[in-house]
Amino acid sequence: MLKICLVFILSACLPLSVLAQKKKPIPVLIVDGFSNHDWKQTTAVTKWLLEESGRFLVEVSSIPADSLERSVWNPDFSKYALIVQNTNNIQNPSLRWPGQAEKKLEEYVRNGGGLYILHSANNAFPHWKEYDKMIGLGWRRASEGYALEIVGAKTITRIAPGEGEGTGHGDRFNALIQVLTPHPINKGYPIQWQTANTEVYYFPRGPAENISVLSCAFDSTSTHRTWPVEWVVRYGKGRVYNSSLGHLWKGESYPPAYRCMGYQTTVIRAAEWLATGKVTFPIPADFPTASKQSLRPENSYKTP
Repeated sequence: MLKICLVFILSACLPLSVLAQKKKPIPVLIVDGFSNHDWKQTTAVTKWLLEESGRFLVEVSSIPADSLERSVWNPDFSKYALIVQNTNNIQNPSLRWPGQAEKKLEEYVRNGGGLYILHSANNAFPHWKEYDKMIGLGWRRASEGYALEIVGAKTITRIAPGEGEGTGHGDRFNALIQVLTPHPINKGYPIQWQTANTEVYYFPRGPAENISVLSCAFDSTSTHRTWPVEWVVRYGKGRVYNSSLGHLWKGESYPPAYRCMGYQTTVIRAAEWLATGKVTFPIPADFPTASKQSLRPENSYKTP
């Protein structure tokens, strides 16, 4: 009895950070295997970011390159609290998830699972209508869905299919992110914060149903208009986070876009919210401001 009491007293004296580390990590699956971006490095850095936080245990399932092996790829999504989607077939439409995996992802999210659409993953799969509903907005032709634009301070305007342009982006730049909708992911963020070497998608398009735009940015390199940068979607009982943040191109190595403390913090907080509905990961003291970037050192990440 005395031993039990001592354990209870010692536990009560431990700081919350230590107790939090004793919690079972959140299981995450990253799906990759093909993209016009550097999907291998994107997966590796994302896995490192999530596991470094101490909150996640990440597995990876790479869709096979061989068509026969790919046709039977069928992971058990139910084992995970969060799926990170990191495939993109924009340059090769014949590359798709097999039908059984598409249906499983739909069921997983509809029944309450979390889905993180990682950067160019929202360029993918225009043939998959339920995917369009899950992602809300993506890289689509002018005829394929509504586009959302932010006009004035906080007014979201819907642009009808066939009006305006298809999705695109200008040159990358240090976009100033404007928080548009308060949310657990961005709670405590500055109203504006500076990214590094970011793509701002103009005319992002899709069904735009059950959607909440979290942040936006002024596109200073092409359209000179303001467009969504981050949004969340409710699909059935599930939660989806989608964003144009997180560009990692072939030939780059842990670039500024990934070293940005604003981006790294958002990845972790978005993942935690998707998996649990809550956010406990703290905002670091060196989070960027409206006037100043904040980048981790280049040597902070070591290539596996």
